[in-house]
Amino acid sequence: MKLFQKKSSPKTAPELIGAQRSCAERFELPAAIAPFEKELYDRLRYAVPIIDAAIMKIIRLTGGFRVICSDERYQQELENFLGNVPVGLTGRSIGCFADNFLDSLLTYGSAVGEIVLSGEERRIAGLWNGDVSRIRLSAGADPFSRSYSITAHDGSSRKIAHPERILYASLTGGNSLLRGLPSLSGILMRIYECIGQNFDRAGNVRYAVTYKPQGQSSDMMYSRERAQQIAREWADGMNSAKYGQVKDFVAVGDVDIKVIGAENQLFDTNVPVRQILEQLIAKLSIPPFLLGLSWSSTERMSSQQADILTSELEYYRRLLTPVICDVGNAFLASIGAEGACRIEWENINLQDESALAEARLNNAKAREIELRLEKNEL
Repeated sequence: MKLFQKKSSPKTAPELIGAQRSCAERFELPAAIAPFEKELYDRLRYAVPIIDAAIMKIIRLTGGFRVICSDERYQQELENFLGNVPVGLTGRSIGCFADNFLDSLLTYGSAVGEIVLSGEERRIAGLWNGDVSRIRLSAGADPFSRSYSITAHDGSSRKIAHPERILYASLTGGNSLLRGLPSLSGILMRIYECIGQNFDRAGNVRYAVTYKPQGQSSDMMYSRERAQQIAREWADGMNSAKYGQVKDFVAVGDVDIKVIGAENQLFDTNVPVRQILEQLIAKLSIPPFLLGLSWSSTERMSSQQADILTSELEYYRRLLTPVICDVGNAFLASIGAEGACRIEWENINLQDESALAEARLNNAKAREIELRLEKNEL
């Protein structure tokens, strides 16, 4: 039974139309706050590309893993299952499920999945990443048991019959990683909209052509006709550029041509935009240069930044580990095996490997010095 199948698209979709407004839309919580503010965070990632890029970087940097079975006899069978298990409609492998699970965890503060069993053999048919906004979590009979209920599209709610098949995790407090960013993102979008409007007005050059009739009676008498002729010739000269032609504008009399807005300067938005981006990136805990922002004179990640990023990724790994183990243990139970699973994560990057190698070398040198001192004392 798939609890999280997507609803078919309705004939009219005002929500989709509303999501395609101008970039100056205000990111505010709705009056009735829905759990995890799912729609708000979806629009936030859609409107601010740097937020979406930071989340995708975190997912990729979390790294790969290997599931180890305590009983070596089932190791190969476990790896074959985890490497080929269907995930949703298009995905495959436990890695694909973990990536989608972590994406939901970071964006909404919680993530939910389902272990789908086949009807006849009672084997695991696949994994499903659920819509966390439709799940309600409550305490069960004892403080450590969970009860899940799912909200249908018509607003009705029903209790899930098999909570043991549900995979659920949440960040500390259940708050999204993006919590606190909507107001700053709204300011950033308004700045970008103003930049676009300024370039429409000043960057897209417009001209003011002014004809001043002389004091002669003939000029004053035919000023209207001459102004219209000047306007036609000017428009013809401007439009000729579309066809690769160059035409000069020649006029007789007092004709003044000015660029509209040439005396005005565009506002320097580097400082406010950078201040807002610094706040966004500080919340996302990603070094700026990983997102293509060269704010520092050095391109090498400092050891402090590496330690901070590593600690963040280790935290997300601790949240994913029990979920992945639950999937592996469920498979072992379905085939009658009594083993248990544990996770071995890959090193986050080569810098960690070099640091670990250097630390092992220093420890070996320290032990060697200690042994020499002990021999000298004896």
